Amino acid sequence: MDPEALGREYDKIANHWQEPFLQTNGLAQFEKAIRFAKNRGPALDIGCGSSGRFIDLLSKVGFTPEGLDVSQKMIALARQRHPQIQFYEADISKWTFPKKYDFISAWDSTWHLPLELQEPVLQKICDGLADHGIFIFTTGGLDGPHEKSDSAMGIEVGFGVLGIPKTLELLDRFGCVCRHLEYDQYPEKHLYVVAHQYPEKHLYVVAQKRPDPVAVVELRGRHPWRAPRVRGRGKQGRRWGTPIIGLRSRG
Repeated sequence: MDPEALGREYDKIANHWQEPFLQTNGLAQFEKAIRFAKNRGPALDIGCGSSGRFIDLLSKVGFTPEGLDVSQKMIALARQRHPQIQFYEADISKWTFPKKYDFISAWDSTWHLPLELQEPVLQKICDGLADHGIFIFTTGGLDGPHEKSDSAMGIEVGFGVLGIPKTLELLDRFGCVCRHLEYDQYPEKHLYVVAHQYPEKHLYVVAQKRPDPVAVVELRGRHPWRAPRVRGRGKQGRRWGTPIIGLRSRG
């Protein structure tokens, strides 16, 4: 579903998200994600809605939260509830991050984006994390990509899901590592993921393969815990994988 059309649909039920029975939804999961946070500076709640429960929690534990939502009425209600907080009425797929954030959340929000927007938006969010930043988000706990529309909430909304293997692959590619993954409403396919942005490391690697000469290569990546191997061809054209005999980190 087009994000702007989604915003108009959520305008119709903006007041619903202020009902008391919704005020604890997701809080336990957020508390678990917050325990992974190394720094407690700027935070962003994508699809913040109007309840303010995540804004309250993030403020309580020392973050400086901001909120973003594509629904005009959701943002208007959020500003009434928290006039001191910075809110953005925007489509996350077109929005430009004004800063890096120590904590980003997308609880039951970005999964409404069309399937073709899921990967670029995930990359945008990972790029918006500060070093050691934490990202908590929900998605469908499926094995492969899927897209559908649903009117169970009384409005027409779409869902786009990459699938667990692709989501984890992309997190790794975008410089994050999964710290927690859980079906929190099992047997429903509601899945939440806690990802950690790992600062980039620069490694100088020395490898030796006899009778070939010593090879020196520079690896640039975010995952120093992996054991790298230098690959190439020997003098006879035979492929080989050379174990690392020494490395030094820079940065």
